[in-house]
Parts: sequence; C-alpha cells; structure tokens
Amino acid sequence: MNFPLFIARRIYSGRDSSHAVSQPAIRIALAGIVVGLAVMIVSICVVMGFKHEVASKVIGFGSHIQVISLTQDQYMQRMPVLTTDSLEQAVRHAADELPLIGMAASPISHVQRYAVKMGMLKTNDDFLGLQFKGAGEDYDSTFFAAYTTEGRLPRFSSSEASNDLMISRRTANDLGLNVGDRVFAYFVGNDDMRARRFNVCGIYETNLSEYDRSVVLTDIYTIRRLNGWDANQSSGFEVQITDFDLLDAVTDCIHQKVGRTIDDAGCTYGVFNIRELAPNIFSWLGVLDVNVIMILVLMICVASFTVASGLLIIMLERIQMIGVLKALGATNNAVRRVFVNFAIMLVGRGMVWGNIIGLTICWLQSRFHIIGLDASVYYIDSVPIRFNWILIIAVNIITLVISSVVIFGSSYLMGISRPARTMHFE
Repeated sequence: MNFPLFIARRIYSGRDSSHAVSQPAIRIALAGIVVGLAVMIVSICVVMGFKHEVASKVIGFGSHIQVISLTQDQYMQRMPVLTTDSLEQAVRHAADELPLIGMAASPISHVQRYAVKMGMLKTNDDFLGLQFKGAGEDYDSTFFAAYTTEGRLPRFSSSEASNDLMISRRTANDLGLNVGDRVFAYFVGNDDMRARRFNVCGIYETNLSEYDRSVVLTDIYTIRRLNGWDANQSSGFEVQITDFDLLDAVTDCIHQKVGRTIDDAGCTYGVFNIRELAPNIFSWLGVLDVNVIMILVLMICVASFTVASGLLIIMLERIQMIGVLKALGATNNAVRRVFVNFAIMLVGRGMVWGNIIGLTICWLQSRFHIIGLDASVYYIDSVPIRFNWILIIAVNIITLVISSVVIFGSSYLMGISRPARTMHFE
C-alpha cells in the first residue's frame, strides 16, 4: 500500500472528527479554486465573444481588406479605380502561395466591387447626411441579410437601376420612414446638385451606431451614374478572407501584387485592411485583452493563495501527526508526499468543478441569452460567448502549474519541524 497516499486520503475525507478545522479549511480551499477557475473561463469566453461580435459587424460593413484609390481630385475626394476582371483575378489569387505554409485552400474567399457617394435623404420634416453604398450582383449580402429586421435587401445590379434603398433602424427612426415609403435623396456634383427618388425596401439593425447612422445600401449602377463613372470604375474592391489571423499576411500579398500600381486613368491602387480602416474600434478591442490578463492574474493569485493557506492550515492542525510520523521513522520526503497528494486531490477536484461550472454558465448564456446588455452602449443586446478551447486549456494548465509550485513550496515547511517538539504541540 502507498502509505503517503493512504494518509492523504484520510486527511482529505476528514473522517477524523477530532480535527474540527480540517473540513472548513478544505471547503474554503476547494471553493477558492472552483470560483477562481470558473471566473477565468467565463471572462475568457465573454471577452472573446465580445471581440468577435463587434469585429464581425465592422468587417460586415467593409470586409477584411479593401483595394482603393490613393489619388484624390481637386475637391479632396477619392478618385475611382478601374476594377477590371483582370485586376479582380490578380487580387483573388494574390495569396495563393500562403497554402504552402499549412493551409488547404486559398485564404481569399470572395472579392466584390463597391461604390460609394455621400448624399442627403430628405423628408418633409427632416433631412440626414449619409453614405450611399452601391453593390452589384457579386456582392455577398450574408451580413445584411442576417441583420434585416423589416422588408428585404435591395436588388443589387451593375446594369440597371433598382431604385431600392435599405436604411438602418436608426435612420428610419430619425426620418420617420418605413418599408415601402418613397424618399428623395440629393447629391452634390462638381457643378450641380442631383435629386433621386428611392423606395425604402428594407431596414437593418446591427446596433453598431457608428455605421448604422451613416450607411445605406443601393445598387452600384445608380452610384456610378451619380458619380459620372464608367462601368469599369468603382470605389474599389472588398476582399473577404477565411481566417482573420491571416489578415496581415494576406494584406501584404495583395499589396505586393497590386499595391502602388497605377491604372490607365492615372489612379494609384492602395491596399488597407480593416484594422487600418477602423483603428479606433480595433484599438479599443485590443484594450480588452489587458483586462482579461488582469483578471487571470488576480484569479490565479487568489486560487494559489487559497491553496497555500488551506494546505498550511491542514499542516498546522496535523502537526502532532507529523511529529509522530517522524518519530516512527518517516522521512521528510515521505511526510511531504502526504500533503502533496492531499493538495493534488484538492486542486484536481476544484479544477474539475471549476470547469463544469464555468462552461455551464457560458453554455447557458450562449444558448438562452440570459444576461442582456444595452445595445446603444455595448453594440450588442446580450452578453456574447465564444468558446476558445486553446485559451481554456491554457488557463487550466497555468492554474495546474502554479498550484503545483505552491504545493511543493509549502510542503517543504515539513522539513523544519522537530519530532520532540511537534508531538507536544497544543
């Protein structure tokens, strides 16, 4: 029989009623590990979920990467670029060499043209300046389809005007518009002002106020005509990728292919990713990582302190037992193994329950959205959850390693005791 393991099990079970402090100390230490690990798991899942939700909305409005013009006209407006089929193919296959480092397919999943123009929607009672974004048949409307609350998407076309207009819920409320209403839009040209009547075909709501209050959707044919552009001219290409972690690598590949080149109209192509186009939002999201790190450090410290204090309490309560074991010939190493085995049982049970509780809370929130949020402040209407199993496993490993260090460090206190003194300890 493994003698240190047998003694450790007896201490852990608390069957000896003469030691009244054992059970409360064990419960407190166990609770500290459970709460600490559960809080760390919930914190990771919430922050990762929040970052993913906000980032996906920003990407939905502008894709991961944009190929746009670096040239401006005399009015400081960005000039259009020639978005030909040959350029589209060059962009689409710009990152084909990246699969050589472990990917099975090209990281570029979709390329689409778009055109924008600033304009003003006017009703009988109010007006509002907005960015009119036009898209063609190649536009991936998955994002806006998911956030459409009323009506339908516009008929995106590059060959004819649909007169459809999709506006945000915020714009609809500000101007008092509903699906089916007709509204006039006014656009300022170089020498004149143009008016255009649109039909409100749909309303979307992403709760990302910075974009909801400024972006409306229509067809690219209308925007090109309002800008006086040819069929091959656009504001640029929007590029979607399969893995956000490859954002910088794909951006560099596209820049090497088409960046800084000049088209037949004399405009210079520039390549920018979403971090560069929306630096304020992604900088803010980056700050959240610091908060998570602080929470993890504090919770690990609390759990480690709880384990150490609980172990020391048990040692102090069992100091007479330690003296007897040493008087009977037990070595310091054997006595240490008793309390190391006890602490391993305690930490192991606490980590199991911490994972169960933390993951259960996260699953319930992701499934039923129990805890809501003010969408006008947090951009989402409920606490988001995203399971990152690599980070969750890493937190468990870190907790185990630090707990092991604390356990082995505390166990060496057994070597300073003297049998003759500890046997008479009161």
